[in-house]
Amino acid sequence: MALRDFTEPALPRTNSSAARLVPVLATIIAAVLSILPLRIPGYAALTPALALMAVYHWTIYRPDLLPAIALFAIGLGEDLLAGGLVGIGALTMLVTRAVVLQTRRHFVGRSFPFVWAGFTLVAGGAMIGLWALHCLLELSFINPRNTVFRMVLTIAVFPAASFLLGRIQRALIDGPRLVRNR
Repeated sequence: MALRDFTEPALPRTNSSAARLVPVLATIIAAVLSILPLRIPGYAALTPALALMAVYHWTIYRPDLLPAIALFAIGLGEDLLAGGLVGIGALTMLVTRAVVLQTRRHFVGRSFPFVWAGFTLVAGGAMIGLWALHCLLELSFINPRNTVFRMVLTIAVFPAASFLLGRIQRALIDGPRLVRNR
């Protein structure tokens, strides 16, 4: 019985400068969509964490194209635009990236339900961590109902976001896949 190789999977080279910007731009768009002021009462508290989904996806499939400094800048920008505590978004994105980088080899090449289960753990940890951090900073117990609902919404929306990000990745970065006849 041969032992499976658990080394980091090799990434295809990306020669186009425009293709190298796709993960950063997709994450910026996801962050902006998460904080757009819509005319729905309570919308901001109940939007899915789209930027978290983008960070998770790109860190698994193309971490070389989503550097930590870009995540830091996107997180700060998201915090400033949303009017939240500056640095919390950047911290969340960087911690998410670090956690996913450590476990990335377990998700590459796996079926979608396995990747989704990993996202469930990451998103749950991030949302509960954010809630706990806000409770500490406010020095009071904040009702976790909105956090739990946002966590469930984020996990439920992830398949659609993952499908869209995967399509973008294949179309703009990796190129079309060749199917060989056997």
